[in-house]
Amino acid sequence: MGPDIRIDRVLPATIGKVYDAWTRAELLTQWYCPNPDLELKVQADVRVGGDYVVEMGPHVVRGTYLEVEPPHRLAFSWKWDGTEDEPTRVEVELTEVADGTRMLLIHSGFATDEDAANHRMGWEPELGRLAGLLTARPAATGR
Repeated sequence: MGPDIRIDRVLPATIGKVYDAWTRAELLTQWYCPNPDLELKVQADVRVGGDYVVEMGPHVVRGTYLEVEPPHRLAFSWKWDGTEDEPTRVEVELTEVADGTRMLLIHSGFATDEDAANHRMGWEPELGRLAGLLTARPAATGR
């Protein structure tokens, strides 16, 4: 097995807002793709045993929620359509801290170092977009 990906970030938002961004399809569609030019569609049945499908243009990843502990923890399987690879596992742990929410993402179960490196290159811009979403101000209504 290749190495695990571990990404530890403090996000400038409440734990509830960060958890919502990971579990509500309408929010996931705003950040859950490394390439913002691709059309993103998300279906998520966020419960233990529930499935999700993320379409990133021609790329489709799907899996099953393995652990759902609002608002502190999610774990789910991860498998790309069209590959023979075994599913990997993504864990997201959220903890309240003084300046927001600490998010620890662990993606494990890769067959090769190269596969792990490629996934890290995908997570980095996605998580940057997540931070941007959490700090964005709602648009004014003009009234």
